[in-house]
Amino acid sequence: MILIDLNVVLDVVQKREPHYGASAAVMGRVTDGGVAACLPAHAFTTLHSLVSRHQTERTADRVVDWLLRYFEVAGTTHRELRRARALSWPDFEDAVVAAAAESHSCTHIVTRNVRDFRDSPVLALAPEEFLSDSR
Repeated sequence: MILIDLNVVLDVVQKREPHYGASAAVMGRVTDGGVAACLPAHAFTTLHSLVSRHQTERTADRVVDWLLRYFEVAGTTHRELRRARALSWPDFEDAVVAAAAESHSCTHIVTRNVRDFRDSPVLALAPEEFLSDSR
């Protein structure tokens, strides 16, 4: 099980270059059943808000439904928030992602912000690194 950080999903949803290709390939490994993956719970609400604002609410609903079909949800409960606080990172959201990945027994966090996860209890890899490591 891997946890995919929101920035990787946004690369795909927003077709952000030059990151789209590698991020889409990671997501493709999940949707074709080759890799089990989860997303942090906040990714669903953030994506819905962004897509609603820049497209339509109906499109946002479809994006969330599609993600729920392929990804588990790495929840954020009292336990993950306490663990994130204990990490004492400058970016609390990244700490919550790391704590959620740890709690969900993930082997990796796939993110474009690997540097921000250098002290993570779960190894962080860039999409390109993950793709080359998982062949």
